[in-house]
Amino acid sequence: MVFWIVKKRPTLYVGLFLLFFIYIVGSKTIFIVLKIKYLLVYLLPISTYISLSSKGWLTFLPLFLFFVLVPVIEIFLNPDPSNFSEEIAKVEKNKTFYSIILYIALPVQIFLLFFFFKAIQEPNLSTFEYVGRLYSMGLMCGVMGINVGHELGHRANRLEQLIGELLLLSSLNTHFLPYHNEGHHRNVATPKDAATAKKNEWVFTFWIRSHFGSYIEAWQIENKRMLKKGLSKFSLHNKMIVYSLANIILLTSLYYYLGLAVLSAFVTASIIGILLLETVNYIEHYGLLRHKKEDGKYERVRHNHSWNSDHVLSKLLLFNLSRHSDHHYKGSKKYQILESLPQSPQMPTGYSGMVVFALVPPLWIWYMNRQLKKYQEV
Repeated sequence: MVFWIVKKRPTLYVGLFLLFFIYIVGSKTIFIVLKIKYLLVYLLPISTYISLSSKGWLTFLPLFLFFVLVPVIEIFLNPDPSNFSEEIAKVEKNKTFYSIILYIALPVQIFLLFFFFKAIQEPNLSTFEYVGRLYSMGLMCGVMGINVGHELGHRANRLEQLIGELLLLSSLNTHFLPYHNEGHHRNVATPKDAATAKKNEWVFTFWIRSHFGSYIEAWQIENKRMLKKGLSKFSLHNKMIVYSLANIILLTSLYYYLGLAVLSAFVTASIIGILLLETVNYIEHYGLLRHKKEDGKYERVRHNHSWNSDHVLSKLLLFNLSRHSDHHYKGSKKYQILESLPQSPQMPTGYSGMVVFALVPPLWIWYMNRQLKKYQEV
């Protein structure tokens, strides 16, 4: 019903969307208190649906909303460093509503993927509209596929992990989980970590180093795990074997049933989602390093080893991913109770604005290197 309404009246939807954001600005305290604030992220699939069912500039609606409108609004919103009290955090930690919001991402992602397969084949689609729809689905892959998959991949419950794996499969980034959980969280803020951006490194070269470096390390992690268990590295207990087979089955099925054009569009959208992930990795860890102790080991990961952002919209749109310092301090901590602490290095704006900022490397390096001096000797 909702999708039918926005399809029939997309311009009305844009107006309501703007009014909704104004309401958030004026009712900030309400959105801090209520659990439903995290439903804000579902404006992305709604705007993606409009992109896939519209023509002209509306095909770029998700990009306009999340990389133009959101950064502009966050300029006028003060960051919110407030945390739950210890008592409230204990209660909120176990509320299933927060997890249900994540579970819904899987059927929504699958629905929009199939709709994308149809929409991308629409006759008389201009190059402009085709590109708009590609980027819209790519944004879905990055946010709903990879980001939600990341959150669920940290859970101990096997069903939640499976939902996370399926979301990552929908974005062709299944190697993310073994690397992220066993590699990135262990080696973050050290030269060993592919996903820690070096000082003065451009985001475009980081994309290549981080993605392929993490893929290789995911295989190494799983192969070592098999060795410890006394199993062959080609065993089906090796997650990378299973993930590789799943990717092959998915891609060959798309080619067989829908053809090369749809397959190419899906791969392109997935690449866009992966590049969004890698850009987020870049802004989260740029230039921050842990010091070595006398025994040659690195100091424990602390809150000053990741960039943090308390900008309101970024927190809501990415399930508190922007409180990244606390996430790395304790990776199993659920998104709704992540905290902001004074010792965490602070980004000058929210994630949406920082992603755009990172795409201008000379300006990024000039500004962020000065920020580094405030938090570390580099």
